[in-house]
Amino acid sequence: MDKSMKMRAQLKGNFTEVKVLMSHPMETGRRRNDADELVPAHFVQLLTATLNGKPVLEAQWGTGIAKNPYLTFRLKGAKLGDVVEVTWHDNLGETATHSIAVTQA
Repeated sequence: MDKSMKMRAQLKGNFTEVKVLMSHPMETGRRRNDADELVPAHFVQLLTATLNGKPVLEAQWGTGIAKNPYLTFRLKGAKLGDVVEVTWHDNLGETATHSIAVTQA
């Protein structure tokens, strides 16, 4: 399990609700620190989600997303036990992946 993400995927009637909390600084590159120096840009650029290995979501992000992003999305066609995997890639080449099985709400 990747500690940079917490996830939940719950079957709710005819859809699955996926919630993702990511630990990431999401720096714009425009903020100054206490020494009045620019803090380098560090942000998630690409986020993808799959259901049992098949792509279901691709998001291209930039500096307009807040620190520790929270994302909720819904899927159709998932069943109990199916695996949802979320991966992000940032502008510094870092990446994180987390997967979880769909549970009943």
